[in-house]
Amino acid sequence: MSHTIRRFRPTDDDAVLAFTATLPEHDLLFSGRDLRHPRVIEAWQQAVGEGWIDSLVAEDDGRIVATAALIRDPLGWSGHVGEIRLLVAPDRRGQGLGSDLLQALLAIAHAHGLAKLTATMTPDAAASVALFERLGFTQEARLAGHVRASDGVAHDLLMLARATPFG
Repeated sequence: MSHTIRRFRPTDDDAVLAFTATLPEHDLLFSGRDLRHPRVIEAWQQAVGEGWIDSLVAEDDGRIVATAALIRDPLGWSGHVGEIRLLVAPDRRGQGLGSDLLQALLAIAHAHGLAKLTATMTPDAAASVALFERLGFTQEARLAGHVRASDGVAHDLLMLARATPFG
C-alpha cells in the first residue's frame, strides 16, 4: 500500500479523531493524554500553531493511518531535547510506515538543532522498541507502573533516548 506523509493541518481534527478511535487503548498509554477526545486534539492543534509540536500524518486514500509528533519546549530546561510520539494503525504495521515517519521526524529534529531525542512506550511494544533501536535509540529508563489503563491495570513505561549529532 502506498501512503503520503504530510504536515498535520488544522482541518485534520475529525480525521485524527477517527484514526485514534480505531486504536487499541493500550497503544495510547504512552501519549500522556487520551487522543480520542476532541479537547486533546484541539490542544495539540494549538501547540502545533504555537511551534511547540511538529506533527506529521500519513494518509492512504484520504484516511489517516498514522501520526507522528516531535514535541519540544524551547523555553524549558530541556529545550535541547525533543520527544517523539508515533502511532500506526494496526493493519498498517510492519510495512515501513513507522520507519518513514520516524526518519522524517529525525530530519525535523536536525533542522531544530536538537541534541537529544526521547520516546516512551510500554515494554510489550516489541516492534516499536525494535524500530527505535534500529535508528540508534537505547533504553534509558523503565518506570514501573507508570501508566494506568481505563481498566485500572498499571503498565511499565520505557524511555528510549538517542543523542543526536546535530545538537
